[in-house]
Amino acid sequence: MHLFILGGTGPCGLQLIKQALAHNHSVVVYVRSPQKLPVDITSNPAVTVYEGQLIDAEKLYEAIQGVHAVLSALGPAVKNGPFHPSNTPLALAYSLIIDVMKRRDVKRLILLGTASMKDEHDKFSVQFSVLVSGVAVFAHNAYKDVVAIGETVRSSANDLVWTIARVPILTDKPDTAFVAGYIGDGKIGTRLSRAAFAAFVIQELEMNEWCRKAPMVSSA
Repeated sequence: MHLFILGGTGPCGLQLIKQALAHNHSVVVYVRSPQKLPVDITSNPAVTVYEGQLIDAEKLYEAIQGVHAVLSALGPAVKNGPFHPSNTPLALAYSLIIDVMKRRDVKRLILLGTASMKDEHDKFSVQFSVLVSGVAVFAHNAYKDVVAIGETVRSSANDLVWTIARVPILTDKPDTAFVAGYIGDGKIGTRLSRAAFAAFVIQELEMNEWCRKAPMVSSA
């Protein structure tokens, strides 16, 4: 498949690119700062790099041409925490991206989410309640943006086939094993390696097991 990847210069995005290439997909990487991409990615003939902003509709329209799916590792930068903008910039970007996808007749979207995006299948969990409450208090603007992303994607037209891969605390462990389910189901933990996040996304792209659903994913 020919894939469009967002958030490609971050640690989750880099894992997505590498694992997509390992599965013989070709990728279009849309980034603000191409110089942050490693040479082994930019020099790969299966990779096309577009430099652009998330609010540039025409650049997005140009870059999304001919792709089969959009994969996104976009999320609020942890280091920006309390300083994340208050105007939900990522949710606004997703609204624009979804509009461009519709114009290009691209129907598949798999994106990174968090436990802050509530789901009807979740059960109560003390651990996750503490995690989400902490984010809501200490990084409120980031929390508000993430919640708005979930609402934006879920309210998109029925012809969009989306999957929100909600993640707990991310780690840099190399393990790619994962479990997918819902909060409080007895099998989902509070840690997930970035490599396992990418592994889930690529498997979901190929198997379509969680269409229009928002599973929590954790390391096995």
